[in-house]
Amino acid sequence: MARPRAVELDPGYPEPMSDLERRALLPAGLRDVLPPDAAFEAAVVEKLIACFAAHGYRRVKAPLVEFEEGLLSGAGAAMASDTFRLMDPVSQRMMGLRADITPQIARIAATRLKKAPRPLRLSYAGEVLRVKGTQLRPERQFGQVGVELIGAETPQADAEMVLMAVEALASIGVPRMSVDLTAPLLVPSLCATFDISTESRTALMTALDRKDSAAVQNLAGSHANLLLTLLASAGEADTALAALATMNLPHGAVVERERLSQVTRLIRAAAPDLTLTVDPVENRGFAYHTGVSFTIFAPGLHGELGSGGRYMAVNGTIESAGPHGEPATGFTLYVDEILRVLPSAENGPCIFVPMGTPGEVARQLRAQGWTTLSGLGPVDDPVAEARRLDCTHAYLDGRVVELPPG
Repeated sequence: MARPRAVELDPGYPEPMSDLERRALLPAGLRDVLPPDAAFEAAVVEKLIACFAAHGYRRVKAPLVEFEEGLLSGAGAAMASDTFRLMDPVSQRMMGLRADITPQIARIAATRLKKAPRPLRLSYAGEVLRVKGTQLRPERQFGQVGVELIGAETPQADAEMVLMAVEALASIGVPRMSVDLTAPLLVPSLCATFDISTESRTALMTALDRKDSAAVQNLAGSHANLLLTLLASAGEADTALAALATMNLPHGAVVERERLSQVTRLIRAAAPDLTLTVDPVENRGFAYHTGVSFTIFAPGLHGELGSGGRYMAVNGTIESAGPHGEPATGFTLYVDEILRVLPSAENGPCIFVPMGTPGEVARQLRAQGWTTLSGLGPVDDPVAEARRLDCTHAYLDGRVVELPPG
């Protein structure tokens, strides 16, 4: 048998992966977060939660995995295609790994905190995992931070959500935010009044979301002029609301318009410099919302920093309606998007403390707020060792010495 001929690889052909490189390879949409980014992300989350706590929102923590029928009930069913599933070896029941935290908070409020006084203010922070990413957010695992206000139906509750979200983001340094307000039930109420079929209604709402005037004209028939006027009214909040006020709308749509106006006035009074826009036909992403909803943007960012709005908490689920539900509102902030608009994380000041320095010295330095890095063996040149370990200072001859850049 002839010996196999050695094959010479093209110099441009990538070298085969080593075992170590293969083990380091992660699935698409997942990544390791390294220093100093991991610490920076954790600090951002804690600052956001601290802002919520200052407003009376108490933190809860839900499990990563729940039984499938609970996790995907109500509005949670919309996340079914994004949810990883696995079999529980103990109960032999199917479980889902959460793709969104809001439905879990609704469950906690209706069960564990059923007897807690209303309105109930809760906050949360945690990771979610989704089957696939999107073009704007390729990450499949990312952090969510947010609040839910359950048992309050006033315009002041809606305004509190927007104002607190903006305040929390401003506290961590997010610049020049804008908030887009919408009323997700306005167009559906018009469609119901106009007796537009369910099939045509779905296509019409999609056309409105896409701002496709031609499709709206074709689908709306005799009602096209009203819907096109509604579509054209989107823009700066005061201008948009003034345009909406002149429109002859049926009763259900008037109710939605007036609520939107009330909430906008409350936000304007508390944050006059905040950039506010109104899009009365936007429904994309607000499938289960029952009232004023919003999205937060920042300059240069394609995705949103966060979104939220009003819904019904029904028997531990979130719904678009329900006879025995609790009125609720809330929002979710997306940590991955927030980090994109903040300055890059940097390692803070760190002092190298050579081996042999009394332990009390390092304790005093830490009490003063310094980060200390203690030498674990003798070194000939403490300054060189401090540089090697990325320290910014060294403790030399009884004092703290700042290391010159280099």
